[in-house]
Amino acid sequence: MVQLSILLQAQGASGGGSMLIWLILIFVVMWLLMVRPQQKQAKKEREFRENLKKGDRVSISGGIYGKVHEIADHTIDVEISNGVIITVEKSMVQPLPEQPAAKK
Repeated sequence: MVQLSILLQAQGASGGGSMLIWLILIFVVMWLLMVRPQQKQAKKEREFRENLKKGDRVSISGGIYGKVHEIADHTIDVEISNGVIITVEKSMVQPLPEQPAAKK
């Protein structure tokens, strides 16, 4: 009887350890599939905004296309038409979306 309880305790301890390993494994996989790509995208967008200069063509998050007219600390003036300049928050400016290649 004593040997049976010792055997059951040993199996229970190893089962708990394997459960912990599975939880850690799931956490690592979720981080690799979800968090890491988001961090890379955020870094890419931050670098884009830091490297903006006057004359660059940009897209505003609302779908408006324009050309950078002036850059301040937290805002950017974007010329959306001849003589029409709007001020937007820097975080709303995105690079132009890539255009698909034209079919021949």
